[in-house]
Amino acid sequence: MKQTILLFLLSLGILFAHAEEKDQRLWKKALRIHERVLTIDTHCDTPMEMIRSDFDIGDEHQSPDSRVDLPRMKAGGLDAMFFAVWVGQKPRTDENYIKAYQLAHQMLDSIHSAAVQHQATANLALTAEQAATIESAGKRAIYIGLENGFPLAKNLGRVEEFYKRGVRYITLSHSFHNDICDSSSDLAEPEHHGVSDFGRMVIHEMNRLGMMVDVSHISDEAFFDVMNMSQAPVIASHSSVRAVCKHDRNMSDEMIKKLAENGGVIQMCLLDDYIKEPDTTTQRYAVQNRLMNIYRTGYGKMNETEKAAFNQEWKDMRRNYPKELPTVADLVDHIDHVVNLVGVDYVGIGSDFDGGGGLADCADVSEFPNITYELLKRGYSERDIRKIWGGNLLRVFREVEKTAGTLASN
Repeated sequence: MKQTILLFLLSLGILFAHAEEKDQRLWKKALRIHERVLTIDTHCDTPMEMIRSDFDIGDEHQSPDSRVDLPRMKAGGLDAMFFAVWVGQKPRTDENYIKAYQLAHQMLDSIHSAAVQHQATANLALTAEQAATIESAGKRAIYIGLENGFPLAKNLGRVEEFYKRGVRYITLSHSFHNDICDSSSDLAEPEHHGVSDFGRMVIHEMNRLGMMVDVSHISDEAFFDVMNMSQAPVIASHSSVRAVCKHDRNMSDEMIKKLAENGGVIQMCLLDDYIKEPDTTTQRYAVQNRLMNIYRTGYGKMNETEKAAFNQEWKDMRRNYPKELPTVADLVDHIDHVVNLVGVDYVGIGSDFDGGGGLADCADVSEFPNITYELLKRGYSERDIRKIWGGNLLRVFREVEKTAGTLASN
């Protein structure tokens, strides 16, 4: 059914603007492979949109304002998506802990409500096996991740509470240090020099429950601590390769090798600055750099009015200084690097759509077959593509579930 839809849209000439530039024989083969393999994206920030009363994930929207919805998931042959419950970091006060906790549950409520409202086309998924079960019924699988452990506050019991609400991974930190570990992006000095004692307990609790540990956003020191602490393989839900694009959010070769030794997987992020180093001579770079410094040093202290003004300035920057985005070919350069370094078993896709992700020729989920085409063009086999598009992630997910079962029986 999915193949029929894709080929029909292609025949109408409306699936992708660049379709006519492709080798049509290879493109049709790519669409057939894309239809056959189980496709999973491990990170989008769409729940930030879903808590708005005027946003319905069942309606088709337009990029760049929106990049993920159920119609475009279907059009792009995406079988499963991890919806990230993102809560930004604020000063760790009792008031802010409460607000973060409430916001996380508001987003969870919106995801659960959407799953009920659109149960004819999508179902909430809780286990690794359910991705295939839901796909076989012709529906989209909705998984949930929690991006930033800040809403846990210092309450270990909340790990299980969020697990019971469907959360199947936690990104330990975000752009600033928190109670769990240090961030890769915080300009302040390291607070824990890795993972805190509380963070160690969080990781062990996640292992016990069968929740994947996500190392995207955390510092290098924290990453290596996690490797020593976790009893199960871990994921980087939306990261890329530092050797290809120098950025503190990307992973070094040493980290990627360690991740592979752990049996984990790095999910390639489609955010432009993580894919290709920016042109530092442009006006866009100057404005963006100024705003990023404001975000890193002061956003968490802003009131809601100040945040709204900042967010509008960010939108104005994007509109007034359009950026020449990297391409899918640039993205696959990162995949090539991982494959050459550790093999094809340790890489996947985590777009970060609706959180900054988007490429010139992959602006939203409807354009995901462009990635399959580029992989095929470079000589990747269908077996390789199956692993990259979800097989590797599901292997880790199953191992995490297995570890939880082993710990429960001991």
